[in-house]
Amino acid sequence: MPFVLLVILSLNVLNSCQKPDSIDPFKHFTMERNQIVVISDIHLGADLAYAECKKNLPYLEEFLNRVRFSSNVKELVIAGDLLDEWFVPANIDTYQGKDQADFVRRIAEANKGVIDVLKKIIREKRILVTYVPGNHDLTISEANVELILPGINQKRDPELGLGTYSPQGYPYIAIEHGHRYNFFCAPDPISNQDIAPGTITPPGYFFTRIAALFVAQGHPDKAADTLPEVTRNATGDESQNLLFAYWNMWAWTLKNFRILNKYDEQLIMTNVDGFTGTFAVNDLIPYQETPGGFIDLDLYNGIQDNWLQRQTRNRVQVPIPALQAISGSALSTETDAQAATQYFLNPRSTVRIVVFGHSHDARIQSSFDHLQQKCIYVNSGTWIDNNPDKTTMNFVIITPQEEDCCSKTHVSLYNFQNEVYTLMAEDSVRL
Repeated sequence: MPFVLLVILSLNVLNSCQKPDSIDPFKHFTMERNQIVVISDIHLGADLAYAECKKNLPYLEEFLNRVRFSSNVKELVIAGDLLDEWFVPANIDTYQGKDQADFVRRIAEANKGVIDVLKKIIREKRILVTYVPGNHDLTISEANVELILPGINQKRDPELGLGTYSPQGYPYIAIEHGHRYNFFCAPDPISNQDIAPGTITPPGYFFTRIAALFVAQGHPDKAADTLPEVTRNATGDESQNLLFAYWNMWAWTLKNFRILNKYDEQLIMTNVDGFTGTFAVNDLIPYQETPGGFIDLDLYNGIQDNWLQRQTRNRVQVPIPALQAISGSALSTETDAQAATQYFLNPRSTVRIVVFGHSHDARIQSSFDHLQQKCIYVNSGTWIDNNPDKTTMNFVIITPQEEDCCSKTHVSLYNFQNEVYTLMAEDSVRL
């Protein structure tokens, strides 16, 4: 074999094993389109006065333009919470007396730069743009997403509010938002049907409306009211114990998200997803008439007992015990753990790379599946302005392996703060 040809072949083999450029992660040594980029938890709001993503919008627009002009990106996956129907202060009428289509149009107008870039990427058809729903866009219909992003590839379960996506040709990758496994955020098609027929809105919606009010009121140091104490029902059964755990989560919520309103004040405006009433905080919180007595609940009455049925409706492969689900609902580590439980340790699953969003806690973890094969979990973080004690403007790049002797599938987690690419973590696996 001629020496020059040998050198060229050797270089080709080396290039096939190389990772993306460390400065520009979208620049390969080849011009092949094979990168799968995943972002999530953008939280575009209809009113920038209270939207969680405002200051970061110019950076997101710049990032999307870099994706758009990359010669290596094959697909952009938005793994939930693109649009935000939840983070609206409790005393504001979300739809302003109109409907969801108008609300979504207002989101597109308020975030025009970002939406315009996404529309260009979709229209140019060089990069496939795929969307799966999250909890903050749980009830936003397929038609209304299409309304502002015509031609976007939507991957949804038959049930509204959920979706899991494996890019074409890569069945060993699963991308979903992760809220399916969260007691407060998974669709709830069982509770409240008497007052809101057809609703799937879980209690996390009301928690978020209260949290948004806390932010709008300037993060008060002290709440205007005190939550009545609830104690464990000494003669209660498992249902009562679960309801006590549920009360503890709400007590934690009101301790951390203090509002300048009395808890019996009718202040949480709804008019969404079948709800028409205006509710008080007390409508959401378990209560008891006497210490140690029966614990009762108004809204979401019986939610502690229907969790197994709810998981079945939501296509959860490995049921999560109710107490674990309630107690771990605020922990990002519980979301992370479900990647292993639902995929890697599930004998019915062949998935070896899982991407979740939801927790806003960007990270990569490796483990082994039920066959002792290496697996990778990555959380895609968020793009909201303020993510206390964590980074924001995160994205994931999955670079599938080549058909050669030495390449691996690379999973890289990046940060784009100040328009500077920072590699946060990376791992690889031979599939």
